Amino acid sequence: MMQITEAQLLAEMQHHVGQANGVHADELVRRITGQLVNTDMHTRRVRFLIKELRKQGSHICGTPTDGYFMAATPEELQRTVAFLEERAMTTLMQLSRMKNIALPELLGQLRLPT
Repeated sequence: MMQITEAQLLAEMQHHVGQANGVHADELVRRITGQLVNTDMHTRRVRFLIKELRKQGSHICGTPTDGYFMAATPEELQRTVAFLEERAMTTLMQLSRMKNIALPELLGQLRLPT
């Protein structure tokens, strides 16, 4: 079974610049592998590589509605940043509630004695 690489993903993403050209992970798999049958393993691999490429500074944007795309404008990048920040904060709030501690305490912020 073919292992999708960062280079292959980045090459395909060059065809998806701007929000109007977004593509979902399963379609990226089909375009990279040329296979009509998609596997969850390949889709997970694409999502993993997107996270890794973002950590390296790639401007891969995306939402569940629009799919993935390379930012064509600073505004597109900012919208994705805001989307990811909101998702991260939602997750952190869930964790703080589950642990029954305040969000600052969860994040390890120091408290001053009162």
